[in-house]
Amino acid sequence: MLTRTASQSLTSQLAERFAERIRTHLLAPGARLPSVRECARQQGVSPHTVVAAYDQLLAQGLVEARRQRGFYVRDTVRDPARASGESARAAAAAIPARLPADASSLIRGMFHRQSDKPQPGMGVFPPDWMDSTFMPTALRRLTGTRALQELSLQYGEPAGDMALRRSLSQKLAGIGVPAAPEQIVTTVGATHALDVVSRTLLRPGDPVMVEEPGWAIEFARLESLGMRVLPVPRRADGPDLDVMAHYCETHAPKLFVSVSVLHNPTGHSLTPGSAHRVLQLAGRYDFHIVEDDTYGHLAPEHATRLCALDGLRRTIYVGGFAKILAPNWRIGYLAAPAELVEQLLDTKLLGTLTTPALLERALALCIEQGQLRRHSERVRTRLDVARGRSVKLALAAGCSFAAEPAGLFGWVDTG
Repeated sequence: MLTRTASQSLTSQLAERFAERIRTHLLAPGARLPSVRECARQQGVSPHTVVAAYDQLLAQGLVEARRQRGFYVRDTVRDPARASGESARAAAAAIPARLPADASSLIRGMFHRQSDKPQPGMGVFPPDWMDSTFMPTALRRLTGTRALQELSLQYGEPAGDMALRRSLSQKLAGIGVPAAPEQIVTTVGATHALDVVSRTLLRPGDPVMVEEPGWAIEFARLESLGMRVLPVPRRADGPDLDVMAHYCETHAPKLFVSVSVLHNPTGHSLTPGSAHRVLQLAGRYDFHIVEDDTYGHLAPEHATRLCALDGLRRTIYVGGFAKILAPNWRIGYLAAPAELVEQLLDTKLLGTLTTPALLERALALCIEQGQLRRHSERVRTRLDVARGRSVKLALAAGCSFAAEPAGLFGWVDTG
């Protein structure tokens, strides 16, 4: 909440808060500001204060008012009046600059624990939640047979162990994603799958739409490959479709990266209506969608997924098991349209040759025998209890949430 001070009015504080978010691209060009009434409710101020703050943003050229639609973040790079002599075409091709994210430091921080207590933001469950007997049993079953030699003393199948790909095909069918085993390629974790897709479909300089806020490492990874990142504000029902349409008309993006289910960090899940409109944009403007379902094991069965609605025509599904089973096994996978599989496989071969067949076969056993499904149900139950307890503690401490907590996420509004 805003607090009146002798040195700065509520109007100035609110205007500066929005201005900072716009300058740092937490509010992307084309994003709609909250309505006057909604902003007043959120910030605990009068509608008059909000109107005055929005007027300041208008005067600074940071937003624009659209008749009967509200206030929107202004794309100052494309505005002819501010383009400093650039041609309209050159201005339209420009991408708003992003503040660099030190992704390496973020990753390194994950491996340097400062306390034995669970750390917020780690994105993994406590070890005792993940402990099981069925994974060691699956490994012992394989290492006690000729399979140990067969799976260890030679390279495995380039696309991944066929037993696992068959199990994954059946698992995907259970959530409505039609993927034959031949359409599945295993990877060294879900992050590797995202990298394989990017390196296959994109070239340096290509524009890519990515939901924002989002996983900082994904932004940094794409930028390190030389891609032009187009941030798309994520809302409760899905991505901001007006911003996506704007990018499609001006930048011709090649790819859209989305976490449809239990989005990081908002916890939001895509609605069917938004999903259909995203797929319509993909068809109209000819771009692919990679759907990162990292948190799918924690989601309700009815969750809407783009790959299920699309049938893997323009969509590519990415999944993994680090969040639910075994972070250090580093098993991920992608499911893609049949015509893209060989290209994606070539990229995998150039980076890793094959993936560890022994662990993949052990995971296949865990899936086939229903052990992964039962384990996921137990973890979801514990997570529901822990999330409820965490929310109560946060509210008791005076915190408020920017979005309804869901899955692993409780996004606290720090103002």
